[in-house]
Amino acid sequence: MNYSYWELKEWFTNIDFTIVGSGIVGLNCALALKTKHPKAKILILEKGMLPQGASTKNAGFACFGSLSEIIDDLNSHTEEEVFNLVDKRWKGVQLLRKNLGDKNIDYQQNKGFELCKDLTFFEECLSKKPKINQLLNPIFKSDIFLVEPDKFGFKKVLSNHFVNSFEGQIDTGKMAIELIGKVQKLGVKILNNISVENFTETGNNIEIKTDKINFKTTKLFIATNGFAKQLLKENVQPARAQVLITKPITNLHIKGTFHLEKGYYYFRNIDNRILLGGGRNLDFKTEETTEFGETEIIQNELEKILKETILPNIHFEIEHRWSGIMGVGNQKKAIVKQISENVFCGVRLGGMGIAIGSLVGKELAELID
Repeated sequence: MNYSYWELKEWFTNIDFTIVGSGIVGLNCALALKTKHPKAKILILEKGMLPQGASTKNAGFACFGSLSEIIDDLNSHTEEEVFNLVDKRWKGVQLLRKNLGDKNIDYQQNKGFELCKDLTFFEECLSKKPKINQLLNPIFKSDIFLVEPDKFGFKKVLSNHFVNSFEGQIDTGKMAIELIGKVQKLGVKILNNISVENFTETGNNIEIKTDKINFKTTKLFIATNGFAKQLLKENVQPARAQVLITKPITNLHIKGTFHLEKGYYYFRNIDNRILLGGGRNLDFKTEETTEFGETEIIQNELEKILKETILPNIHFEIEHRWSGIMGVGNQKKAIVKQISENVFCGVRLGGMGIAIGSLVGKELAELID
């Protein structure tokens, strides 16, 4: 297809910064770049009709890790690394709220709850709770994790839960709309349904080859998280997360964000519905994919948890199922770095995109002078 003079001049000429990916990282990167360089011409390329990875396909948890997840992280990370991870997640949530406003993203702090099935596991977490609270006290200035009796009528779990008063939830659709509106108002252009196939660095320019057009840019920022391997040689693997949501339930009494089995399952209330996701641990290999889709093994287990644990004796119908692609690796820390003279990346958010995405985007933008 031949593009007109006007199209080429307006969209593809003298581009200062090109960002690949219009999710939470890409949009926050654009926001930070435009704030620092108001005259810069910025273009965001998005391969989907909507943000393609996980930014609008997640569960909308504004969280920083359940007690058992943090205990688990201490097996593969130092105390300092775990402290920094939680600190970043907390700061990231505050930045998101500050940038967009609680009302605009429907931020609610209804507490986070971790449910346990196994008494031995519960007691192990309980014994380590004081140490974790002490480790994270400088961030929150109080004990984060408490124990409270179940008030929701869950079945097949212990009657006491670990509770975290600082955990919140957001509407990720509203978040994306708000962010897109904010960057577009500043003059950032977003092109959807365009895939970057590769790029070549020549002197002070980068030639970007897409499935629609080839053009040059001065700097390139890659913010594709779970899809990063298609463009980069970094330690980041795709990880699919499957989700379902019920139809509205009359007098739904469940309110908050909930973690089950070390966070491999997670659910919450939204618009009088229950949203439930997870189950990757049932079939890690199959879920290491960039293909969207649902599998019987995981969907069946999600339905079983809904029926037997979350909503026992309550009639519900499932209205919708979907999946998102996260970026994970052997370390929880996000990769925010300079790849070459003019190429930068902010990827591997490890399923914590809502918490750290704003901060990773800002840090990505700050890699240039």
